[in-house]
Amino acid sequence: MKSPILSVESVDLAYGKAQVLHGVSLSVEPGEMVFIAGRNGAGKTTLLRTIAGFLPRAAGTVRYEGKDLGTVRPESVARSGIRYVAQDKRVFGKLTVRENIEIAAHVSGERVQEAVDRIVATYPPMEKFLDGSAGSLSGGQRQILLIGRALVGSPKLLLVDEPTEGLAAGTIEDIFRLLDGMKGRLSFLIVEQNLPVIARLADRVYLMKEGKIDRELATREEIEAPDSVERYL
Repeated sequence: MKSPILSVESVDLAYGKAQVLHGVSLSVEPGEMVFIAGRNGAGKTTLLRTIAGFLPRAAGTVRYEGKDLGTVRPESVARSGIRYVAQDKRVFGKLTVRENIEIAAHVSGERVQEAVDRIVATYPPMEKFLDGSAGSLSGGQRQILLIGRALVGSPKLLLVDEPTEGLAAGTIEDIFRLLDGMKGRLSFLIVEQNLPVIARLADRVYLMKEGKIDRELATREEIEAPDSVERYL
């Protein structure tokens, strides 16, 4: 059995006196695409932000490649090989797409042209937008740019929050193809509400309810069963 690339063990987190995460445990194996689903307010985004180092946990451990991340800052988590893609689809709108990629390359130490080539290879239509304003991209194109930027520097694990939220059906299919094309090449922990996307891509699914992992779906039969995920949404 493979050792998990990510292991979250008994994590608690509170905002003031309000506890949001209650003993959350999960794992992601190398090359695995794992989804987290649940209603709004279940703690899904909080969990991703905690793993990424943006929120200090009150208890529990987060291990990446067997190493306890302790209380390291978000930039240190990113340098270790974990990248977080937020759900806000926010890019540097006044800069060109190429300049957005250049910023990611500068931070990661990767050559700019290599970074550009990596993103274009992952999503070829992006090439025609390179010298245009990132602010003029559609919501789906901004999402693809953000995922592409997260790939700069060759991370091993992507934490992706609600990649298809608010997107039209055709654009969701673009996101699906993008993720499907990367499946097995690196590891993913994805928060998602779109049932068809989850059913088609997930290796495993964790279902969250009231800040806890309520159930794990680990087989194709469970993941594809009509009501397995739906009743948690």
